[in-house]
This record gives sequence, C-alpha cells and structure tokens, in this order.
Amino acid sequence: MPELPEVEVTRLSFSDRIDGAVVTDVRVGKPLRWPLGIEPTQLLDRQIGGVTRRGKYLWLPLRAANAAAPPISADAGGLLMHLGMSGSLAFNAQPGSPGAHDHFDLVTDRGTLRLTDPRRFGAVVWSAAQSEGMAAKLLSTLGLEPFDAAFDGDYLRAALQRRRVAVKLALLGGDIVVGAGNIYACEALFTARIDPRTRSDRLSRPRCQRLALAIRQTLEQALALGGSTLRDFRDAHGMAGQFQLRANVYGRAGEGCHVCGAPIRRLVQGQRSTFFCAGCQKR
Repeated sequence: MPELPEVEVTRLSFSDRIDGAVVTDVRVGKPLRWPLGIEPTQLLDRQIGGVTRRGKYLWLPLRAANAAAPPISADAGGLLMHLGMSGSLAFNAQPGSPGAHDHFDLVTDRGTLRLTDPRRFGAVVWSAAQSEGMAAKLLSTLGLEPFDAAFDGDYLRAALQRRRVAVKLALLGGDIVVGAGNIYACEALFTARIDPRTRSDRLSRPRCQRLALAIRQTLEQALALGGSTLRDFRDAHGMAGQFQLRANVYGRAGEGCHVCGAPIRRLVQGQRSTFFCAGCQKR
C-alpha cells in the first residue's frame, strides 16, 4: 500500500508540471471506492492549482480558467485523490490508450494525469473545499503530520495515554500521526528501541520523545530514497522507491540484526506483519 512517503514522492513528481494546466477532458472508467461526486463535464475548462498533500490524500484545487467555464462553486473546489492499496499516478504528455486497470484520466493542455489501480480501492472525489463535503469527511479524522512542529514527544505521549493497545497498532491507526504505515512503524520502533507489543499507555515521556523523533527521521529518510517499492509502486515519472533496501527490520525475519546480531523476529498484529529485534527493542 502506498504510504505517506510514496504519496509525497508522487506529488513532487508531477505537481510542478500540472500547476496551471487547464482541464480539457475527463475519462471515468470502472467505479472506484467512492463516486466522483460531480458530472465530469463540469470539470472542463478548469485550471489546476498547486497540488498539496494531507496524509495519504492529494488535493488538486480547481479554479475557473475563463469566463465561459460552467459554474461549480465560488472557488471551483478541487479533486481529492487516494491511491488505495495498489494505485499509482502517472502524468504523461501522450499516455496512450487506457488499459484494463486505468480508471481515471484527467486530461489537460499539458498532459494526462492517469490513475491506475488494479484493486480499485483508490478514489477521486470532488468537493467544494477541503473543509466541505466528502473531503471534509475523509480528512477530519487524520492525526498530525509527522513534520508538523506540534508533533513531539509530549503530544505523542498524551495521545498514547488514551490508548490501551500495542504501540504499533496505535501508530497504524492514523488518528495520532499520519504516515507511520506498517513498514515505517516497524522501522521507527526499532530506531526508538521500543518493542512493538508494548502497551501504548505505558510508554514513558523519554521513550515517547525518542519515538516521535524516530518517526520523523524514518519518514525523512524514506522521502529522500523515493519511498518504498514492495510490489508495484512507481511515482508519476515511473520510478521505484529504494527505502526497503535500507530497512533494519522490515522483511528481514530470521536475518541477523545489524546492531546486536540477534535474529529478526516476525509476528502478526492487527493482520499486519510486524518485524522487530527482541535484543534491541524492550517492552
């Protein structure tokens, strides 16, 4: 599943090229997770603004490109996009005919932004604003961004104190901090030397401070390496991520820990594989 680093890498790979482009056509293929929420023709002649990210969602703001454009709302709203479990975005001047898994094309005067999603868990939905309609519903439950100045050890400890679950499961929820998906939660907990089974409300202030820093550092490294490609993730240029090649614990069950040499262990938490080192990570 594309996580925050992969979504941000995708955004960076096409945002500067699509900023200011005018929508000339819209193609909607097989149904995605939610309906578009607007007649596709109403998006025509709209100009795309600067693409932003919130958690794993991308927001493409729209504005009227000319006086003849049909009215949508005062500011023309925007499109909220999600890559789902296996989706990817590509922005090309000549994308070719859509394939069986290409379910949405936003055609502009600079190229076509195409969503490819074999499992169709992704989404493209229109809202009048991020604070209205479907966008507000989807974004309202998200936690802090990991790079937000407010995300620190004190914030993390206060949030974890309200949970009585394993710390890794608390991180995966997304309502405390966004971006700590499965691979990155495993890696951050290793860096912070915390056993993933530790109950979240029992973490001390110093351990929460280490964990907040580890989450930020892990995601910064992932961004620098273009995210992770475990199956088929590609950015809008078609490039794969490299973070998985630097993992300390994720996907390394049975291999020796880079720090202490103990074998990396695997267990299942919340139907997700957890990897950790019992020698380095303590409850």
